[in-house]
Amino acid sequence: MFKISEFSKLSRIPLQTLRYYDQIGLLKPAKTDESSGYRYYSAEQLLKINRIVIFKELGFTLQQISQLFHEDVSAEQIRGMLKLKESEIERQLNIELSKLSRIKERMQLVEREGKMDKEPEIVVKRVEEMHMVTYTSTGTVDDIPNLFNIFDGLIDSRVRSALSGPRTVLWNVSGSKAHVFELEAGYALKSEALKLPEHLHFRFLPSVTMATMLFRSDSIYSETACLDLAEWIERQGCLIRGDQPGRETYVPLSGKPGVNLIEIQIPIEENEEQS
Repeated sequence: MFKISEFSKLSRIPLQTLRYYDQIGLLKPAKTDESSGYRYYSAEQLLKINRIVIFKELGFTLQQISQLFHEDVSAEQIRGMLKLKESEIERQLNIELSKLSRIKERMQLVEREGKMDKEPEIVVKRVEEMHMVTYTSTGTVDDIPNLFNIFDGLIDSRVRSALSGPRTVLWNVSGSKAHVFELEAGYALKSEALKLPEHLHFRFLPSVTMATMLFRSDSIYSETACLDLAEWIERQGCLIRGDQPGRETYVPLSGKPGVNLIEIQIPIEENEEQS
């Protein structure tokens, strides 16, 4: 048996918290000395403390935790809940890492103000019509990786075999929500004779003229590409088509995990000089 002060050190739970757990009946001492009122805890109660900490980290209230103890939740169920929490944290971590990367890239953009290293290579080309399968959502550029995770989780081997080409994102300004885009993430489709899972959609894109820029995702151009394209479009006097979405394609570079070759494509009106 351990005095409450000793048990506090072993469990790394503050004395005041242990007293509160006793008060609400969540963790009663194994023994209480009637004459002195001293609380004593057993080594086995460290297992219950561990479960309390786990449930708190999973977001349960103390009242809910008390109810879970009454329901005698199994170790297997706890492992399942922890796996879900692990996936949620990993997803959030990836989002935050993506934000950190973009902050660094925007710092490069600030440093570039008033400077011009070299003229970016903008290519005007006619993109052929394409049939796609997409997952539709609203969000920002930080949400794009998760959209593909959702897409990949919805398809099976049958659907996967009917897809081709690089990952592609279509985006339009949202007319209903501020600060977000209407995003579609998906792939080109080899054949339309396909039954799609729920939440996925067929998408037809007509042939259209695009102003495009190609860059690596780990280069400083990933945040400056849109600026470069905008400045080029403005200098050329081009008009951006409002009836077609902007596009981004992502091609993983072999031997370089997490690095993609990205092409931004902005639909523009054709004129005599371009045709």
